[in-house]
Amino acid sequence: MNNLIEAMQPAHWPAVREIYREGIETGQATFETAVPNWEVWNNGHRPDCRLIALINKQIMGWAALSPISKRQVYNGVAEVSIYIAASARGQGIGKTLMQALITVSEEVGIWTLQSSVFPENAVSVALHEAFGFRIVGRRERIAQMHGSWRDTVLLERRSKITGK
Repeated sequence: MNNLIEAMQPAHWPAVREIYREGIETGQATFETAVPNWEVWNNGHRPDCRLIALINKQIMGWAALSPISKRQVYNGVAEVSIYIAASARGQGIGKTLMQALITVSEEVGIWTLQSSVFPENAVSVALHEAFGFRIVGRRERIAQMHGSWRDTVLLERRSKITGK
């Protein structure tokens, strides 16, 4: 099996969109209920921190960072998105992508990564914690999804390399 992490390109969007759709359908990955179009997704994510995971030349996962604010003082803080194809979950792709995303983020000067995860998504919480993220709080009834209030846990990872 040939595994590879590469920078995401616009041509990868159809596969990335499909993996995102699969994540949305779980009801445990995001408050989003539909995949945005490329323009909306592209404008919401940093161009320098987008990765895909390939297995035998097929995109099986992706990770990207979104700015948390337009304010200059927060340029080194970004929010993590990481999605794995349904057919590839449980194979370590999330770990590989997370490590690569952390490396790339530190190369471009990101000092804090954060992620907002549904507490029921134990796999995602555990993945983040395995890479040094800590739970900094639980946001109770932060938003509604399909008419029901949902909580999220806020996880944060401070770089030991950048932003000292």
